[in-house]
Amino acid sequence: MLVIVTRSGGFAGLRRTWSVLVDEQPDAADWLVLLAELPWDEVRPEPPQPDRFVYVIRYERQGGAAGTPDTAQESPRPSTVHQLADPPEREATLAEQQLQGPWRELVDRVRTAGSSAPPHPRTDDVADTAAEADDPDATATDADTAAKAPGSHVAR
Repeated sequence: MLVIVTRSGGFAGLRRTWSVLVDEQPDAADWLVLLAELPWDEVRPEPPQPDRFVYVIRYERQGGAAGTPDTAQESPRPSTVHQLADPPEREATLAEQQLQGPWRELVDRVRTAGSSAPPHPRTDDVADTAAEADDPDATATDADTAAKAPGSHVAR
């Protein structure tokens, strides 16, 4: 099972992604219990707040059942682990202020145990004109003029 956490927003507007293959974790049964107990269907949309993060939390089964029989037997609550058999994937979007309790625990665990993709800027902040990207002599005035043109975006 793959768990992916994507964090976007914040002051710099960067997006960062972490992922974990649960089956490779020494405490895979604990991961499965945590994922099964998250209130996936109770997340309500909240308006974004300036300079705060938004988290997209997703899991997807990587073929096979939610856990091996050995993993399920190690779990303190095996019936909870089997609840992950349906659906094969889930996703929730949470504003930073909603990231509490088990949601916070999951995000912290994924960030600690997982692999990380390098941060990248939002797509609307990337310069999209060839002149800006290719002209090493472009001045701030050129960039400001381009920024005022309809449909242009300048990275600052």
